[in-house]
Amino acid sequence: MNRWPKALTVRRAEGQPVIPDVASSTTPPRFRGKPAIDSSRCPDGCTVCVDACPTNAISANPLTIDLGACVFCPLCVEACPEGAITYTSGYKMAATSREGLLLREGCEIAPEACSREIRRLFGRSLKLRSVSAGGCNGCELELNALGNVNFDMGRFGIEFVASPRHADGIVISGTTTRAMAQALEATYEAVPCPKLLILFGACAISGGIFQGSGQVARAFIEKHSVDLYIPGCPPHPLTFIHGLLAYLRKINPNHHGT
Repeated sequence: MNRWPKALTVRRAEGQPVIPDVASSTTPPRFRGKPAIDSSRCPDGCTVCVDACPTNAISANPLTIDLGACVFCPLCVEACPEGAITYTSGYKMAATSREGLLLREGCEIAPEACSREIRRLFGRSLKLRSVSAGGCNGCELELNALGNVNFDMGRFGIEFVASPRHADGIVISGTTTRAMAQALEATYEAVPCPKLLILFGACAISGGIFQGSGQVARAFIEKHSVDLYIPGCPPHPLTFIHGLLAYLRKINPNHHGT
């Protein structure tokens, strides 16, 4: 039985699977992306959103959301009777500093440019080693999706490799547990210099909901300089691709579309 006509019909119905432009793409309607703040709606002395946040990511006066600690749950939105915090579909949230993840009203979140030397070395070809340092597999699934036909990260010269000795940097997901501390350090040391360090997801950046746990070891993060922070729980693949390409200045980081 010839199944080609049916296969071709299905393929045609699927349309274009590859996302052609990661700088102006759209996300699904239900995607909970970059928060929006309207502090003019906040009554004097109100802290209901601060009290509702499970990761202490929100502070008042001025109203600020730490995207590195935010797990993008709806608790703050549900708690606020005035609608001072809402979620948008925006996925452009990567930053090159921890302070750069602090979202305030009228504030833009964008990574600063890498050095000329880093761009010269890695601008055309970048190999990364993914390390799950105590993750729940949510972030790891999104990292795996970067290689599928939709996001196709390889078209930008960026790929994951099996060995840190073949890598130009590492991408850490998970809370960096005590059990992974030695393996994480050994992986980083095996990457030739110069090397990039990227934190992927709230757990890697701040510990997420596991902040303060005795099984979380943050010494590695405190010891080494981080080049790029990718917030989310888990981050959208587009957040990773856009952030990394903006950092390498392969796209315009000041394009503040979707």
